[in-house]
Amino acid sequence: MAIVFIPSQLQALTQGVEQVQLDVRNVRQVIEQLEARFPGIRERLCDGDDLAPAIQVCVGQNISTRGMFTKIEADHEVHFLPAIGGG
Repeated sequence: MAIVFIPSQLQALTQGVEQVQLDVRNVRQVIEQLEARFPGIRERLCDGDDLAPAIQVCVGQNISTRGMFTKIEADHEVHFLPAIGGG
């Protein structure tokens, strides 16, 4: 099972839960399962059917560019991070 870490700014929606183990194959399934457990979290992570522009997802040790389609293996860690802009 993948370990999904809940960002501290979203832990008010999870009653302080910092991480959960989920049986998932991609980021879309992570969001669906998180929303089922913690209603309202999808609204904070997504913009329509995609990740919100201000959110990046790190799966394993890589920042993904595939968004909701990012594949997840059973032993992966998943982190939702604020997107970092530069200029």
